[in-house]
Amino acid sequence: MEKYDIIIIGAGPGGLTAAIYAGRQGTKNLMIDRDLAGGIGREVPEMENYPGFDNVSGLELIEKMKAQATKNTELHEMENVTEITKNDDEYRFTVKTDKSEYLTKSIILATGSSHRHLNAKGEDVFAGKGVSYCATCDGFFFQGRDIIMVGGGNSALQEALYLNNLGANVTLVHRRDEFRAQKHLQNKIKEEGINTILNATVEEIKGEMLVESVTLKDTKTGELTDLPINGIFISVGYVPHTELAQQLGVSLDETGHIITDKNQKTNIGYVYAIGDVCVGLKQWVVACGEGAIAATSAYHDLN
Repeated sequence: MEKYDIIIIGAGPGGLTAAIYAGRQGTKNLMIDRDLAGGIGREVPEMENYPGFDNVSGLELIEKMKAQATKNTELHEMENVTEITKNDDEYRFTVKTDKSEYLTKSIILATGSSHRHLNAKGEDVFAGKGVSYCATCDGFFFQGRDIIMVGGGNSALQEALYLNNLGANVTLVHRRDEFRAQKHLQNKIKEEGINTILNATVEEIKGEMLVESVTLKDTKTGELTDLPINGIFISVGYVPHTELAQQLGVSLDETGHIITDKNQKTNIGYVYAIGDVCVGLKQWVVACGEGAIAATSAYHDLN
């Protein structure tokens, strides 16, 4: 059974950065991803907020990071980790996949999360064609266009304000009769004159090649209304991938995200976590920073 100092589970931006740092520290490392390296980051058409690049596609940036990471770290793509068990010796963990088994002294969990979907008709069909889950990624393309932001928490209102500042014509849609967001955000929405539709859910997203309208359902009366729009942004939370963390007994917060300290350590010794699976801002640059911290923490702990 092959032995490693660090196994990184997940090869998104955070995992790739952790691999770069771990590899340069002279440790023996393995990075495993159930898909291709980069995950959903590969699907980002244009990114204008990553330092050092005025404009770069997710795929291009991932390929650059992958090439750098694999200079000193082994990468297994399309290999799914199914189980992690604890051992009572120097190699504290056995990592089982659908292809093999490995021993490691430490683990970095970079398993990511998925945007929670509305499960509305047409949502999957128009993903990337007017349906977006990231205002900072796609908002620029909707300047001067009619869009709705679906959600009622802090993130939804913050992103609605961001899109409004970009020049989009924003309408907030929330299924309850009041927002869950902090009061100052609600006040800011009113100050900016952003339209709101409460007690409404998105039943269907319609269009030909791109989004052209949505059907809203009044949660009190059941009445259906068609609203012409050019895009729909969805911010109704995230679903963190914590199955492996739970196997190990890693502590989660009330939203189901992994809790870490400032060194990206979990409550389980020699287990670290980074990126979207953790509590914090869901941004590429944040995951990269956490990857660097986790790899450095693991190195110091092992030595």
